[in-house]
Amino acid sequence: EDENDPVVGVSDLLPHLAKKQMEKSAKNVIEAEDLNITVGSIPLKGKEKEAVKAHVLTLLKEKYDIEEKDFISAEIEAVPAGKARDYGLDRSMIIGYGHDDRACAYTSLMALLEVEHPTKTLVCLLVDKEEVGSNGATGMHSKFFENIVAELIGLKEGFSEIKLRRAFSNSKMLSGDVSAAYDPNYPSVNEIKNTAFFGKGISINKYTGKDGKSGANDANPEFLAEIRNVFDKHNVAWQTSELGKVDEGGGGTISYIMANYGMQIVDAGVPVQNMHAPWEVASKVDIYETKQAYLAFLKEM
Repeated sequence: EDENDPVVGVSDLLPHLAKKQMEKSAKNVIEAEDLNITVGSIPLKGKEKEAVKAHVLTLLKEKYDIEEKDFISAEIEAVPAGKARDYGLDRSMIIGYGHDDRACAYTSLMALLEVEHPTKTLVCLLVDKEEVGSNGATGMHSKFFENIVAELIGLKEGFSEIKLRRAFSNSKMLSGDVSAAYDPNYPSVNEIKNTAFFGKGISINKYTGKDGKSGANDANPEFLAEIRNVFDKHNVAWQTSELGKVDEGGGGTISYIMANYGMQIVDAGVPVQNMHAPWEVASKVDIYETKQAYLAFLKEM
């Protein structure tokens, strides 16, 4: 991030002229085809047609060596621009873009790097497309991880299907994904005895899913007991939670995909407020305890 770089953005309709927009249902107030990005307003000298576009293309060519034809194959993302900042007058929280799931990805990698002499194979697997179904070559439904394990088996002792299946079924995994932190502005969506709170550590979700357990992985109690014992042994602060009240909606993670291989897996991660908003909020304590929890898991399990 270069603080001297310009930013771009999506324009908003002024409320003085938003009478029809305000009559729409909430999910239709902002429609996908209206999310056009404003990138410039100065015309290129000597150009009569599409002069502003020509000027912007000149700037892109000068800085990034991107030409108009490159947009056909380019993958360009517009994300909330700005550094993460301390949140709260006591600076106890962090506000920033994409805690879901950068907070869990970062803590997972840091935990892995802290293990100095592992006695078994440890993996930090960072996957894409979770919010849109985990499909594609970089999503968890892809065979890329299965293929990597197969290659490793083949290099060591010769590949066989049964060895691959045994490797997966003998594995244990924490699915690092955020959970919903209790928000006193919206208390009605949570069941107070089964929700995550800021400052109480990593959140363990036995199951997620919609309308209860629909489409979810449901971790078995024996594995949860192992996790509890490991966290307690290493003095990790932890809590259990659901993703809101059963009838309020729900959500999912990648854990059900890996559970299909027969491995033991449970969702565990940082509680977050403002989930999926441009700026999400997480507790510093919970981020630290999540890293400690992942480290304890890697050392003991």
